[in-house]
Amino acid sequence: MARRGIAVGLSAAAYGISYGALAVAAGLDVWQTCVMSLLMFAGGSQFALVGVIATGGVAAGPAAIASAAILGIRNGIYGIRVAPIVGAGRWRRLAAAWVTIDESTAVATTQSTLRTQRIGFWVTAVSVFVGWNLTSLIGALIGNALGDVRTYGLDAAAAAAFLGLLWPRLRQLQTIAVATAAAVIATVTTPVLIPGLPVLVAGVVAVIVGGFNWFGSRNPQPEPPGIPT
Repeated sequence: MARRGIAVGLSAAAYGISYGALAVAAGLDVWQTCVMSLLMFAGGSQFALVGVIATGGVAAGPAAIASAAILGIRNGIYGIRVAPIVGAGRWRRLAAAWVTIDESTAVATTQSTLRTQRIGFWVTAVSVFVGWNLTSLIGALIGNALGDVRTYGLDAAAAAAFLGLLWPRLRQLQTIAVATAAAVIATVTTPVLIPGLPVLVAGVVAVIVGGFNWFGSRNPQPEPPGIPT
């Protein structure tokens, strides 16, 4: 699980370069770019913020903040799921709240025991945090010299990492149905909704499809021991 966490961290670091370059191109200073990565530490929200600023300038600041906040709501939902994994302790929970993101949650919840879940969460969290902040700085420094970051495929690194985590779980019709429904809704709503909302709408659809268990067994097997619910 440690190797998986480090691998996910490296993939996230790769598109941190993309964020740094885009942030500088949108008009942020290097220090603003880096402080945002350090304190906000939410890749999707950061991309949403700089994307709106890039199209609307400083006047679009309120819309940019709103878009980033909407997209960041999912991290609060993740917190409910990973709280039992993190365990008790004020400082531990404070640190976990800072690094409860897509990657750390995904790696942690795909493990089979509480111990491996905890290791997966923290290894991924530290790997992503260190890598993301370093590459954000690199991307901001090289800025326009890098050109269009999409040319190097860095914008697809995160999606590829998540697909790799998701793929082994697509073994039952119910799981496939949930993933397919969420993907279709996100694809359809992305062109018409502000950044952040498609993810939340897709999440609601996934909860509905998964909660009603329309395509699953009526007598589901219990989860393996060690997985907190």
